[in-house]
Amino acid sequence: MNIGGKIMRFSSLPSTNDLAKELAARGEPEGTVVIADEQTKGRGRKGRSWYSAPKLGLYASVIFRPPRSELSLLPLISGLAVREFISANFGLNLRLKWPNDLIWEGKKLGGLLLESCFSGATPVYAILGIGLNVGHSADDFPPELKEQAISLRLACGRDVTPEELLPLLWPRLNFWYKAFLERRDEMIVQTFEANHLFARGEEIKVEVEGRVIQGRLAGFNLEGALCLITPQGKMSFTAGEVSLKKA
Repeated sequence: MNIGGKIMRFSSLPSTNDLAKELAARGEPEGTVVIADEQTKGRGRKGRSWYSAPKLGLYASVIFRPPRSELSLLPLISGLAVREFISANFGLNLRLKWPNDLIWEGKKLGGLLLESCFSGATPVYAILGIGLNVGHSADDFPPELKEQAISLRLACGRDVTPEELLPLLWPRLNFWYKAFLERRDEMIVQTFEANHLFARGEEIKVEVEGRVIQGRLAGFNLEGALCLITPQGKMSFTAGEVSLKKA
């Protein structure tokens, strides 16, 4: 399996994830990547819209056919892959915010979206969407995002194009997916935790299904779930919105 061995490019799509799901359902092989110059209906987690300006960002979706069910690890390995290639090639120290955000100096550089299809307890396919802000100037972001978002161009102080990122990303994503297939889960989780935005022991809150749970971050288990020490005991979460607890 070679992620990036087959790339399907489009000038515009409603959503790269939606097309990748259609292709996967029709039997497109693992490792196929769908890329668009723009998305007209790009989305993030919980159906939120993802700002996808034409030719300014990297909008890609990868088809996986994982032989194991611990899919919560896929956003972790993907975040590590993105972090490593950006660090090696642009000198930026990204932090990963569980489960799917890529953060540089407090601003969001990109995000990941995992969608999957199961037959019973067995995964049929998983689609990993990757969105990176690449060539944006400050004025390219809509007003509501200017204080929250950053691009590679702004962070490293030079022009960057989405096209130059692709050959840099695939080797790291292949490396970490191989680790996932080989069940090197402890290495995956330890590396993710070492690069996480919040450190073990910090007071955080997790918002999930309309509830807010507060406690101390206790790391991540081998299935990729966030662990929290609360007054009621230890809890684990496979999804949720994480933020620091305000003093």
